[in-house]
Amino acid sequence: MILTSLDDDQAIETVSIPLEGKSSIADHMVIASGRSTRQVASMAHKIADKVKAMTGRPVNIEGLPTADWVLIDAGDVIVHLFRPEVRSFYNLERMWGFGDPPAQAA
Repeated sequence: MILTSLDDDQAIETVSIPLEGKSSIADHMVIASGRSTRQVASMAHKIADKVKAMTGRPVNIEGLPTADWVLIDAGDVIVHLFRPEVRSFYNLERMWGFGDPPAQAA
């Protein structure tokens, strides 16, 4: 449902990272970018509304005032929404071993 919502909202470079066996905080992490703070905030609100409608539980959201990086705790799924330059700076995909492969030794 989260991936579909992001696709419908034209999120950029959406990545789903399985966390089972890597972390106890969630089963999956979804990372996506929006073109502007307005788009990031809009995507976050829509996901929160859909998750609440589906589960009946409120969703924790952090970072909405600036919407450079918004974190949504949807229970078994953690969603990170970024503006592209902020996403490049933090590079969460690499931190979780899902980004670029390590450089080969010469």
